Amino acid sequence: MRIAQIAPLYEAVPPKLYGGTERVVSYLTEELVALGHEVTLFASGDSETSATLEAAWPRALRLDPAIRDPIAPHALLMERVMRRAGDFDVLHFHNEYLPFSLFSRQSTPWLNTLHGRLDMIEYQGIFDMFSHVPLVSISDQQRRPLPQARFIGTVLHGLPENLLTPQIVTPSYLAFLGRISPEKRPDRAIRIARACGIPLKIAAKVDNADRDYFESVIKPMLAGPGVEMIGEINEAQKPAFLSGAIGLLMPIDWPEPFGLVMIEAMACGTPVIAINRGSVPEVIDDGISGFIVEDETGAIGAVERLGELDRARVRAQFEARFTARRMALDYLGLYRSLAVDARQKLRVVG
Repeated sequence: MRIAQIAPLYEAVPPKLYGGTERVVSYLTEELVALGHEVTLFASGDSETSATLEAAWPRALRLDPAIRDPIAPHALLMERVMRRAGDFDVLHFHNEYLPFSLFSRQSTPWLNTLHGRLDMIEYQGIFDMFSHVPLVSISDQQRRPLPQARFIGTVLHGLPENLLTPQIVTPSYLAFLGRISPEKRPDRAIRIARACGIPLKIAAKVDNADRDYFESVIKPMLAGPGVEMIGEINEAQKPAFLSGAIGLLMPIDWPEPFGLVMIEAMACGTPVIAINRGSVPEVIDDGISGFIVEDETGAIGAVERLGELDRARVRAQFEARFTARRMALDYLGLYRSLAVDARQKLRVVG
C-alpha cells in the first residue's frame, strides 16, 4: 500500500529524548516499510526514517527557540498533505483534531489516531460536529469520554522486538521513568520507595509547564535519602536502567491513555507496579507482568511481592502482546478496511 504517516512537529521522529507520540510513529513507520509498503513520513526535517521523508518543517519545534506559534507550522503541514492526498491509498494522522475539517472534504481514505487524554470539556463540541471521522484509540479506556465519536478500532502501542532487551545485571532499585508532572505522581514513587527501604532512581524530564511543580514539590523530596534524579535518558540508556530495576513504579493520578513506559519496562523483563487508572488494566497482566494496585499502600505491598514474578515471563508477555510488528499488522487491517469501504462508495456513486 501507499501509506502516508503524518506526525506532529513538536519532536523529531523518533525524538532525541522524551516524546511518546513521535516515538510510536517512528516504530510504526519503520515496521510498515519492513513489511514492504511504500511509506511517506510527513514530519520535521531532522527526523530519521527508512521511509520517504517529507519535511514539513526544518526542525522539531521543541528545539527551535524562534517558534512562538506552533499552530502555524501545523497548518502548513495539513495543507502540504492535502496537496498530495491523491498520491496515497491511505492517510494516517497522529495530530489530534487538526485534520478533521480539511480532510473530511477529500476522497482519499484516512484515519486519525488519538494519542492524548480525551476528557476535556472543550473536545465535546469538536467530536459532536465531526462524529463521522474515523478514529483509532490507543486503549479502550481512552475513548470513554467520547461515546459520540466514530472509533473504528483500538490499537495498543508496540515496540520493535529487539529495541530494548533484558541486560545481565542484578536488579537493585526501583525505577520511575518518563516525565515529572502532577499526573505522573513522582511524589508517590518517592514515598513508596522510602516506605519499602529500597533506593529509587528517577529518569525523567521536567517540562517548562511542570517546572513549578518540580521546584515546589519534588525537589525538596530529593533532599532525603535513597532517591537519585538522573534526568532524561535516551533509548540506548533504557535497557540498562530498566534491567537494573527490581520494578518500575507507575503511581499515576490521571486517565493514562496508554503509558509507553510500561511496555518499555516489560521489554527488559522488568515488572511494573501501576495504580489502576486509565489503560493500566489493558496493558498489565496482573500477577504476570506486574501488579495493579489501588493506592500507595497497595503499591508498597506489591513491591514486597515482586520476587514472585518471573522476569523471563514478563519479557514473554511483551513479545506476545506489544511488538511493533503486531501494532503494524493491526493498523494494516484498518487501512485495508477503509480502502475497501472507499471503493464500494465509488461503485455506488458510479
